[in-house]
Amino acid sequence: MANSNIQPHRPVCPKPFVFCLTFLVLLVIPYLFFWVDSGIHVVSHVLPKKKIVSVIANLNTPSRNHEGESTLFKESTFLHQHAPADEEFTQCNPSNALLKVFMYDLPPEFHFGILGWNGDGKSVWPNIRAEVPHYPGGLNLQHSIDYWLTLDLLSSRFSDRSAPCSAVRVEDSREADVVFVPFFSSLSCNRHSKVNPPETVSTNELLQKKLVEFLTSQREWKRSGGRDHIIMAHHPNSMLDARMKLSPCMFILSDFGRYFPHVANVEKDIIAPYKHLIKTFVNDSFGFDDRSILLYFQGGIHRKNGGSIRKQLFNLLKGEKSAHFAFGSLRENGTDEASRGMHSSKFCLNIAGDTPSSNRLFDAIASHCVPVIISDDIELPYEDVLDYSKFCIFVRKFDAIKKGFLMTLIRSVSREDWTQMWQRLKEVEGYFEFQYPSKKDDAVQMVWQAVARKVPAIQLKVHRSSRFSRFDVST
Repeated sequence: MANSNIQPHRPVCPKPFVFCLTFLVLLVIPYLFFWVDSGIHVVSHVLPKKKIVSVIANLNTPSRNHEGESTLFKESTFLHQHAPADEEFTQCNPSNALLKVFMYDLPPEFHFGILGWNGDGKSVWPNIRAEVPHYPGGLNLQHSIDYWLTLDLLSSRFSDRSAPCSAVRVEDSREADVVFVPFFSSLSCNRHSKVNPPETVSTNELLQKKLVEFLTSQREWKRSGGRDHIIMAHHPNSMLDARMKLSPCMFILSDFGRYFPHVANVEKDIIAPYKHLIKTFVNDSFGFDDRSILLYFQGGIHRKNGGSIRKQLFNLLKGEKSAHFAFGSLRENGTDEASRGMHSSKFCLNIAGDTPSSNRLFDAIASHCVPVIISDDIELPYEDVLDYSKFCIFVRKFDAIKKGFLMTLIRSVSREDWTQMWQRLKEVEGYFEFQYPSKKDDAVQMVWQAVARKVPAIQLKVHRSSRFSRFDVST
C-alpha cells in the first residue's frame, strides 16, 4: 500500500541562497545562447533565401526608414563614414573637412590671368568676395573644372561661407593631404595653343615648361616626388607637352583616351564630369508618354579613332522614324535646339567620339533622358560609389553596329523600367553640377571626395619611397 505521507517531489536546495542563485544562472545562460542562435535559423526557414542576409544584418541594428533616401549613399558608406558626426554637412567647418589642400600661389598668367584678370600686379588672386572673374562660354565651359575647384579652395576659409567644404585650403604644406596646382590648362589649350609669328613656340607650351620648372624645384615636390600633387588636364589635349614629366602626379581628366597607361590610369587619377551645356530640365514632369522621341543624338558624325562608329550608326538609324540622329553644333541656336530635343526624348545616345568620353552623357543626365552609352573604353566619374547601371544603358560597340540590334534593345525597355531610370536621373543630377558657390554633393564636392578616397594610396607610395631617404649617405 502506498505511503500516504509521501509528499510531491519539489527541488530542494540545501545550500545557501547565493549558491543556488549561481547554479540557476549557469543553468539558464546556455539556453539563452541557444535561443539567439536558433532565432537566426528559424527566420531563415520562414523567409525566402534572398532576404536572409538582410535579416541577419538587421538583428543587431536599429530599423531605419530609407524611403525617399538617395541610393548613392546606400551603394557606398564612404561619405557617411567621413561626414561630421553631429551636424548636417551643409556649411563649411574647416576642422571637419575630408581633405586638407595646399595650393601654390602661382602667378595670374597660369589661372585667372587667362580670363583677362591681372590684379594690377598687387595680388596673385582676385577678390572673389567682391567680384568673380567670368569664365568664357561655349565649348570652353565643358572643361572648366579647374576654375570651379580653384574658386572653391579660395573660399574655403571664408568665415561666413554657407556652402559645404569637402576640401579646405591650408597654408602649411606639411599639414596637407594633397598639393593643388592651379593651372587652367584646358582654357590655356583652347586659347593659347596657336603659335603667333615671330614666336616659334605657343604660349600654352611656354606655360607648361615654366610650370614644370617651378614644380620640380619646390620642396613639396621633392618631399613626395610629385605623387601628392593634383594636376588638372580635363581637355584631352591639355598638358600635352608636360604630362610625361608630371606623370607621378594625380591627374584630373575626362578620360584616358590620349594617355599611355603608365602616365595616367584609374588607380592613381580622377575622372571628372564635363560641365553640361544643355539647360537643366527644372521641375521635369515629362514622363514616358510625354517624350515623343524614342532615341536622340545630335552632334558631330564624322570622328576619328573609336568615334568612327558614329557614321556606322547614322547609316543604320537614318530610316528610323522614332529616332533622331542628325549633325549638330553649338553655333547659332544649337544649344537651345538640343535642349528641346533631349527634353523630349526617352533615350539619348552617348557615343565615343575622338576619345572615349563626350559631354553628351552629362547633357543627357541634365535632361533626364536615359543615356545609352556606346563606348567600350569609357571611364565614369565616381563609379566607385555610383552605380551607373541604375540610370544608364550600356551597349558594346560590337553589338550596336548589328542591324536592328540597338532599336530592338531600346524598344524592349518597359515603361516601368524606364520610369525607374528617369527617377534615378533626377536623384543623381546634382552630383554632376558645377557651380559657385558650391552646394552639398554637387560636382565640386564629389570630385574632392573622389580625391580624398585616393589619399591613402598616395600616402602609401610616399612612405614607401621614403624608406631609405632619411639617412642615405650614398649620394
